[in-house]
Amino acid sequence: MSCYISSNENRFYAGLETHYGTVANVAAASRLSAVSLTAKQSPDRAVRRDKTGSRTYIGDAGVPRKKTDWELKTYMTGWNGGSTPPPYGPLFQGALGAAPWISNGGTIDSVLNGNHLHFTAVHGLAVGQAVRFGGEIRFVSAIADPQSIVVNAPFTLPPASGGAMGSTMTYHPAMDNPSVSIFDYWGPNTAVQRVISGAAVNKLKISVNADYHEFSFSGGAKDLIDNTSFSAGQGQLTDFPPEPLLADFNYSIIPGHLGQVWLGTSPNQFFTLTKAEIELDNGMDLRVREFGTNGAQCIVAGQRSVSMNFSLYEQDDAATKELYQAARQRSPISVMFQLGQQSGQLAGVYMQNVVPELPEFDDSEVRLQWKFTGCRAQGTVDDEFYVAFA
Repeated sequence: MSCYISSNENRFYAGLETHYGTVANVAAASRLSAVSLTAKQSPDRAVRRDKTGSRTYIGDAGVPRKKTDWELKTYMTGWNGGSTPPPYGPLFQGALGAAPWISNGGTIDSVLNGNHLHFTAVHGLAVGQAVRFGGEIRFVSAIADPQSIVVNAPFTLPPASGGAMGSTMTYHPAMDNPSVSIFDYWGPNTAVQRVISGAAVNKLKISVNADYHEFSFSGGAKDLIDNTSFSAGQGQLTDFPPEPLLADFNYSIIPGHLGQVWLGTSPNQFFTLTKAEIELDNGMDLRVREFGTNGAQCIVAGQRSVSMNFSLYEQDDAATKELYQAARQRSPISVMFQLGQQSGQLAGVYMQNVVPELPEFDDSEVRLQWKFTGCRAQGTVDDEFYVAFA
């Protein structure tokens, strides 16, 4: 018997809540691989200003409000497709808001100009929805007619007549964001187990060209529940939820250097990218200040901010000069990242209109590098940011 709890004896699960703060059902299929989970609950202490005749702290009066913050980091892993979301799907839905679009593919009739796809039947796709062919993912930039779409960039190997498109799942923005339950189980089962209820995904970060493709989720929550101090009613539960029976948990991690990047008004494929980070900030607040309450009551989202930082090596070509000119003129460009390079291990990030900021020239290395910082996506109504898996 070990005298310590091993940090590797840790298993994570996530699920969407039907009502804010009502702990979701947990199942073996809800398990996800994560690098770390931090969760902190602290009292929101008021400052006492009464004269006590002493400099001694004499304690807080009553029960202070609770503040709960959390952050979960995970690697991008493979996805089996179909209608079952990837393991971190609830977190992406919590970050963007809308239930994902599911595409089961379709059959190609013809391809015009590389990015105009005509199907043999009604496609049922929407602008911003992802499509896949082979080991590549693209996004619908326009609907030509019920059987034709225009994708944001051409496929490297365009589908021929009769070619079958693959299945995709696309997460897209909405006005409201659902809350998530995050389960933090440890071994042995006599250790302290935890559930974060009413978790609001305020920030989502996607890192490109790290050792592995990485996702980070963070925000506030309603409560941090544990099995040692649990009382009936917490999270609308009668008992602390036991961990599901462990099943086989096999997954593949996607190396961070695999993928594609398309930038510009055209756009063009770049092979000079050295680093990129995309951040979604929902500007969330939790209803926690109302009189008569002792915890968060719901999620209140503010203005959505989607920004990107990226670095690339300068080249004396038209595509690179176009980026600089767009930054100088503050002209929006299209941005798409494909993470991974084979079916079942693909993710895509698409922003239709990003205003690039003027780059910083970094000459500290042998090759000149441009660093674009704080480039912000814009749109009309809930259309500035899409994330898909295929």
